[in-house]
Amino acid sequence: MHDHFEPEKILNNDESYVEDRIQSAARTLRRMPDVKVQGYFSTWPTIIREPMEILQMEPEKMRVRPSQQDITDMEEVLFVWLKWIEPEERRLVWLRAERVRWKLICARMGVGRTKAWEMYRRALARIAARVPHIPE
Repeated sequence: MHDHFEPEKILNNDESYVEDRIQSAARTLRRMPDVKVQGYFSTWPTIIREPMEILQMEPEKMRVRPSQQDITDMEEVLFVWLKWIEPEERRLVWLRAERVRWKLICARMGVGRTKAWEMYRRALARIAARVPHIPE
């Protein structure tokens, strides 16, 4: 078996930091509460369920609300960092943060896997070059 090491396929520390922050922003956005229309409510009384009914119900997913710091970090990524790159690069970076597979990204953008990776890495590098404080 032949191990093939491709150095261009590895992100440097700055690019990894930017990638982690963008992925964190995507996770925070998914954890935000659903938007509901204001001013509408039900006049029906709340349903009082029997203990057996409660046991037989489908369990509801528990949603962990993002902290204020998570939201602040997300806003910095969405409203500052992503403005530093082109719309096509922004789309690519966000699709990767949402964990969309490379195959689907390549099909959507009309480029090959290598070209998509190069565009992705270049976008992360452009952001990393402008971020004022990248921790070691």
